[in-house]
Amino acid sequence: MQKPKSKFIKVRCNDCENEQALFEKASTTVHCHICGSKLAIPRGGKAKIKGKILEIIE
Repeated sequence: MQKPKSKFIKVRCNDCENEQALFEKASTTVHCHICGSKLAIPRGGKAKIKGKILEIIE
């Protein structure tokens, strides 16, 4: 069985320090649930992560 090439990651918002899980290949812009700042911007493959990556969720 093959393992998936993409994963979920836990990211900390730079503005309010909220922790949020998101898909590393997000196809839409991901905003923080608390303050609304951008956490991930789609780039056609892996998204550009704007917050601090805390862990990879497997």
